[in-house]
Amino acid sequence: MSNGTLENRVCIITGAARGIGRTYAQRFHAEGAKVVATDLLDLGETNRLCGGELACVEADVCDPVQAKAVVDAGLDSFGRVDALVNNAAYYGGMNLTPFDEIDEGEWDRAMGVNVKGTWRMCAAAAAPMREQGSGAIVNVASNVVFMGKPGFLHYVASKGAVWAMTNALSRELAGTGITVNAIAPGYTITEATRGLSDEDTIGRLEQEIVGAQSVKRLMEPDDLAGMAAFLASEEARFVTGQTITVDGGVIVG
Repeated sequence: MSNGTLENRVCIITGAARGIGRTYAQRFHAEGAKVVATDLLDLGETNRLCGGELACVEADVCDPVQAKAVVDAGLDSFGRVDALVNNAAYYGGMNLTPFDEIDEGEWDRAMGVNVKGTWRMCAAAAAPMREQGSGAIVNVASNVVFMGKPGFLHYVASKGAVWAMTNALSRELAGTGITVNAIAPGYTITEATRGLSDEDTIGRLEQEIVGAQSVKRLMEPDDLAGMAAFLASEEARFVTGQTITVDGGVIVG
């Protein structure tokens, strides 16, 4: 049920075609936002679930022209851009691999989408946000940045860069009215996470994760959506330069 936290705020969500990004789009729409959804994949199902009311743009966030086109879609459709959620990432299709056996192309893809794509979208959205004197950028890092993850060095390194970028960008945009924060999710049940390895390996991994959490259940995409909505809202206007871990209590202190 909507409480209107994002009423009439224009929010861009990248990687919105499935998984956590689709959940963000649904939650933001339910909260009253005007949502611009973007992905390389078809966004038809996401739009259908939101009553056909989204502005949908198929785009590669790594390309500066296409990144700008996403922002322009928000301006053309709704007249402004209030929030950007950088959810798009290379994750699905990855395999747990020893660091010295990671394919160079896979390394480059992780850095390209997860780091360069986040930078490109921040750069595209910052211009209209500066002009209007307000805006919220919400990046998506990962709790693996703070604990490491064997077999996942390319992903960990890319999300560590997102964490560092969030810190630096919050300083660079000081005084503009733009806040920059990040969410660091823990392991979340999606098709992508369930596809990281074989069923037995994933089963053992999930048991270990629940054992390490204070909240004794696996996390669902809905568990992240509230934090994303908060950071994108006016309620978080005095919060910037923060990375907030949402993982059921794996990382504490």
